Amino acid sequence: MCCRQLTTLDLNEDEIHDNGEDWLACFPETLTSLRSLCFDCLEGPINFDALERLVARCPSLKKLRLNRNVSIVQLQRLILKAPQLTHLGTGSFFYEFQPEQVADLLAAFSNCKQLQCLSGFREVVPEYLPAVYPVCSNLTSLNFSYAVIGSRELEGIICHCRKLQLLWVLDSVGDKGLEAAATTCKDLRDLRVFPVDAREDGEGCVSERGLVAISEGCPNLESILYFCQRMTNKAVVTMSQNCSKLASFRLCIMGRHQPDHLTGEPMDEGFGAIVRNCKSLTRLAVSGLLTDKAFQYFGAYGERLETLSVAFAGESDLSMKYVLDGCKNLRKLEIRDSPFGDVALLSGLHHYANMRFLWMSDCRLTLQGCTELAKKMPGLNVEIIRENECNDSLVEKLYAYRTVAGPRKDMPSFVTIL
Repeated sequence: MCCRQLTTLDLNEDEIHDNGEDWLACFPETLTSLRSLCFDCLEGPINFDALERLVARCPSLKKLRLNRNVSIVQLQRLILKAPQLTHLGTGSFFYEFQPEQVADLLAAFSNCKQLQCLSGFREVVPEYLPAVYPVCSNLTSLNFSYAVIGSRELEGIICHCRKLQLLWVLDSVGDKGLEAAATTCKDLRDLRVFPVDAREDGEGCVSERGLVAISEGCPNLESILYFCQRMTNKAVVTMSQNCSKLASFRLCIMGRHQPDHLTGEPMDEGFGAIVRNCKSLTRLAVSGLLTDKAFQYFGAYGERLETLSVAFAGESDLSMKYVLDGCKNLRKLEIRDSPFGDVALLSGLHHYANMRFLWMSDCRLTLQGCTELAKKMPGLNVEIIRENECNDSLVEKLYAYRTVAGPRKDMPSFVTIL
């Protein structure tokens, strides 16, 4: 009863224990001020009648993101009560297919004249997707990152989305789906392609073909996250030339130490071209077969880099040294499964005081090297993490960070502060 003027309740990626309480019924009937209600992360069932009443009495509600327990029929009732929505997360998009239901849902979406951002689709019956066509022409954001749909289903929607600036999809859309997006979405700024199958030896559905298509069709692209099983230097170079406004480039080649799949060469030149040609680049994630040469490029041309993530890459301690010597604005460095040891770690003593954090896991660090870091930089919190039984002289994970609060007191038993 103390939140009578509540305007925002956003539960985003939170882990919340559902104790069975009917939380939606706890809102007072006098509450009419909600502008944003997001509970897509909740797994449990909800009191739909209470939700419908709440939505109906809040005329200023602009943002509504539902969980997977809200059906298509219920979604239809909600958007009829709130045609003023600008952001909608559909929850589930699943229901036994009935042609008349498609028509009813389409009519409901037709009333949503202000809708700009569409997400959700936790489960999808593709036959219902045409119901969202009426809102597509005004969309600037479309999140299909939970929807296992193919290129045909994406093409049917994306051809209406000429204002789209953000597109998140699963790689089930294939290269053909990305080509359709590139043809229509000329002002795309943010693209993320997530894997349906995240295993290293999984069957990837997108390749360099999709990446090149996006680069050729979307010159204003500023951020890309792209999961794939194979890539070529030529494709990455092409993206660096066509999308020079990139501020964030994250290419995740899921197989370990994968070279250019056409030439067999390391991916040095591709990633090197990204840091050379994209002058606004502040975030970079690299993978695939990379030698010291790639990291030399990062140090020489990555003067604006603030965040660098490295996985299964690098050749020697020199790689990390090149980065720490050259990337003057680096604030966050994440490294996993790479051949960097104590020499690499201690080569950054001049820079760590300016960084937010350093994370290294499954590298070649020793307890002696980490202890040396802690001694030489007493202002740095240095934590070593051992979650598995391993050689006592080797460090499984290192987390070093700056804080004005000093060492934390809440660490679990497998964390040691040096």
